[in-house]
Amino acid sequence: MSYPVASVVLTVMACVVGGQISSSAVLWGVLCGVLQAFGIWWFYAALGSGPISVVSPLTAILVSAVPIAVGIGMGERPSGVAIAGIALALVAVALVSAQATDEDETPHRFTAAVAWMTVGSGLTFGLSFAVIHQVPHEAKLWPLVFARFAATAVVVVVAAVTRNLVLPRGLPLKLALIAAALDVVANVALLLAMQASLLSLASVLISLYPAATVALAMVVLK
Repeated sequence: MSYPVASVVLTVMACVVGGQISSSAVLWGVLCGVLQAFGIWWFYAALGSGPISVVSPLTAILVSAVPIAVGIGMGERPSGVAIAGIALALVAVALVSAQATDEDETPHRFTAAVAWMTVGSGLTFGLSFAVIHQVPHEAKLWPLVFARFAATAVVVVVAAVTRNLVLPRGLPLKLALIAAALDVVANVALLLAMQASLLSLASVLISLYPAATVALAMVVLK
């Protein structure tokens, strides 16, 4: 439910802000949305089935490694200080994630299926960062609109195929609306960060997101 709501909100914002809609804006936006949809699906599926202390840092490392490789391949050359900061940021995520424990009754083992979902999540998220970095600046917020509608389509299709397509009500609906608002803010901030900085640097800071997930898990699951 959060994705459709976020799509509508982003569309309204894009109409207000303006921007030039081009084929590249549509292409990169749609591709980013598809990658994000699979990334978030596999990430939370891995968190639900495997140990958070393994899934979260491994995902973060992969999420940052892919755009770093792409950025360097495109000619970016971070300074020595920046490289040191990248290393420290990844170590910080690993340390925070190591404090998370699964204290419910369900065993969480790092099985082959969990490993594949973790790797898939990290790679797709990392690629989505590299893709959104390619959108033309003159498109402004429109690539985010196309990305969110594409992600919505993927989520709806997957939910329908797996027979999990249910409209939320009550508290789940309220949480979905809150998630939609946060999703809009996060994606706009992501786009602005990517346009204002090197891909190899911005992606590392963005890859710190598992720390928030782990912190919430430590509170909710304890």
